[in-house]
Amino acid sequence: MKDKIKNVKTDVLSDNWYKLEKVTFDYKKNDGNWQTQSREVYDRGNGATILLYNKKKQTVVLTRQFRLPSYLNGNQEGYLIETCAGLLDEDDPVACIRREAEEETGYQLEEVHKVFEAYMTPGAVTEILYFFVGEYAPYMKVAEGGGVPHEHEEIEVLEMPFQKAYDMIASGEIKDAKTIMLLQYAKLNNLF
Repeated sequence: MKDKIKNVKTDVLSDNWYKLEKVTFDYKKNDGNWQTQSREVYDRGNGATILLYNKKKQTVVLTRQFRLPSYLNGNQEGYLIETCAGLLDEDDPVACIRREAEEETGYQLEEVHKVFEAYMTPGAVTEILYFFVGEYAPYMKVAEGGGVPHEHEEIEVLEMPFQKAYDMIASGEIKDAKTIMLLQYAKLNNLF
């Protein structure tokens, strides 16, 4: 891409919670002409997410928590049902998702398996999300979960039949993209 982008200029618009920048650059179009473009880019770091599943019980563990942006965009209650997730915070994706699974769900997983990675909102957000699956069992429950209080997390842990969770996509009860992707992965790859 070095021959297609030049003169990159970055201005920080906000560095409050994460970094919001205005990036201006020259872009070489397919017809060979150069065009100056400008975009706002939000950098919140990379993250990881995991679907906890129990093949024997035919269940999954999901979370439910308040998400202000969804509330501001028409979700009347503001709560979303999601797979466990978190930001890497300088960790590698495996260490991150093991930590997040224990903090949010209370399960200390023995094994996690990376299944893919994806840019979730590449038009405005730099984040790459690493997707995992991990089998859980009752003996792996080491805490209640619910998140970390100093991070202002109030997370409800939900264990439910896989088929019910999968059906919640069609009913609109699950609208979170990462959760839909991992439930679809489970269905397509016969985890159940």
